[in-house]
Amino acid sequence: LILLAVLPVIALFAYGLTRDPRSIPSPLVGRQAADFTLPLFDGSSFTLAEQRGKVVVLNVWSSWCMPACYNEAPALEAAWQRYRSREVVVVGVNYQDRDAAAREFLARFRHTFPNGPDVNSKIAIEYGVYGVPETFFIDRGGRIAYKHVGEISLPMLVQQIEQLLQQSGGTS
Repeated sequence: LILLAVLPVIALFAYGLTRDPRSIPSPLVGRQAADFTLPLFDGSSFTLAEQRGKVVVLNVWSSWCMPACYNEAPALEAAWQRYRSREVVVVGVNYQDRDAAAREFLARFRHTFPNGPDVNSKIAIEYGVYGVPETFFIDRGGRIAYKHVGEISLPMLVQQIEQLLQQSGGTS
């Protein structure tokens, strides 16, 4: 009798081990991205609503996120340099980090795109972040088009950005 009760639990656990946690679909995809204003490390601020009409790549990262955030950092800067003149904005949201460590990370990777601390994790909560790194692709109309969980590569960034640039993407 105990075996009959335990067997379904073991089977469910075994099935769970075969699933890739990054393949969990986000309920936010297709929905309007939550607006926010991010105070940036350079003293200015970034407001998502002001980016309407542009493709936005929102990357949530931390200096303590090793090795994934370190591995993807050069790809994010490369994507920014490649697309910044084509109505694409890359923005970094620093999650649960120390200010000095975050600034050291940005200097190490020579990030020139907007980056700022997520004070009280408000943005992470709005976007359902459960770990770092996570990257959101927001279309020109302000809708979340894709969410990537885990380290992102330059080919994946290029693929998603190119898809969004090819869309007409009105500002509704």
